[in-house]
Amino acid sequence: MEASKLEHFKQLLLAELRRHAQHVNEGQAAALDAASDDAKESADLASRDVMEEMALRFGDQESQMVADIDQALLRIEEGSYGICVRCDRAIDERRLEALPTARYDANCQAAIEAVKGKNARPTL
Repeated sequence: MEASKLEHFKQLLLAELRRHAQHVNEGQAAALDAASDDAKESADLASRDVMEEMALRFGDQESQMVADIDQALLRIEEGSYGICVRCDRAIDERRLEALPTARYDANCQAAIEAVKGKNARPTL
C-alpha cells in the first residue's frame, strides 16, 4: 500500500482512537458518579445498579475498540496493515475505509462468520 494511503488510514485510526478513548473516560466517570450517589429507596438502588452495569458493558465494548485500533496502528508500523491475517491477500480499500481496524478480507470474514453461525445454531 502506498505511503500516502497508509498515512490516511493512520489518521483515521488516530481519530477513532481519540473518540473511543473519550467514550471510555466518559463511561467510567458516569459509573463513578452513579456509584457515589446516595440512594434512599430500594427502587433507586436497583435503578442505579442497572445503570452501572450498562456503563461497565459500554466501557468494555469501547475498551475493545481501543485495543483493535491499537492493533491496527501496530500493523501499520510493522508494514502488514491492509493484508488479511488469514490468507495474506490485500484487504480492499473500500473495506478499510468502512472498517479501518479490519484484519480479514471480505471472503475470510464471511467464512469466519459462517463457522461461528454454524456453531451457534442448536442441533436437534
